[in-house]
Amino acid sequence: MAEFTVNPTRFDPYKSHMFRVKWDGLYVAGLSKMSMLNRSTAPVTHRVGGDPSHDRKSPGLTTYDAVTLERGVTHDPAFEAWANKVASLQQPGISLKDFRKDLIVDVFNEAGQKALSYKLFRCWVSQYQALPALDASTAVVAIQLIKIELEGWERDTAVTEPTELSV
Repeated sequence: MAEFTVNPTRFDPYKSHMFRVKWDGLYVAGLSKMSMLNRSTAPVTHRVGGDPSHDRKSPGLTTYDAVTLERGVTHDPAFEAWANKVASLQQPGISLKDFRKDLIVDVFNEAGQKALSYKLFRCWVSQYQALPALDASTAVVAIQLIKIELEGWERDTAVTEPTELSV
């Protein structure tokens, strides 16, 4: 089976720098990095009474790793506004109504066509870094970061391989 069914002459996988993340119906500005989507299912070991010579394994609890989003520091308040729904000096407590969001991660091909999409469910901010360590002896971009806990993700199968056009 070809790796790309619509574009059988394509051999290169998609690049990791062509992505956007959306919440509340809008793409988040300026994202430069996102950690991987990763899930793990713990094995549950058991033994059969009549067969004491080896263990058997069954799937157990599935966990989803937190996702980290990074971007350069700007005046866009999206990271801080969401982080403040969980913890804020001005509003103690959690904004129970809307501290969780569903996210969409879109991956694009080199022509800017949406190629893959993933839905992340019941996400909330567990860590917010407003500013990095500041150092006057370097010339690097100031990066802010949020760490997002989530309860699951799935690929959006409605997004199919785009037909790549020749220019």
